[in-house]
Amino acid sequence: MTDEPRASALDPGPTITAALDDGPLQGKRIETQVVEGRPPSTINVPADDGTTCRYCLAQWAQGGPTAAYTFLYRV
Repeated sequence: MTDEPRASALDPGPTITAALDDGPLQGKRIETQVVEGRPPSTINVPADDGTTCRYCLAQWAQGGPTAAYTFLYRV
């Protein structure tokens, strides 16, 4: 038996704020889960019209609680 804290099934883990710099969702900010200690390289974001927009990191090296993303295409 270990005394290590366990993550709750309801706890999604660490997140980062994704700032969408351009495209159809320009200016929107969403919370997204961190992957292996860093922002995910791509994210899919639902748009108000029912489509989904794919965004990617604007720069590989980013720091702080917010990461900038740029529009790729609709999926």
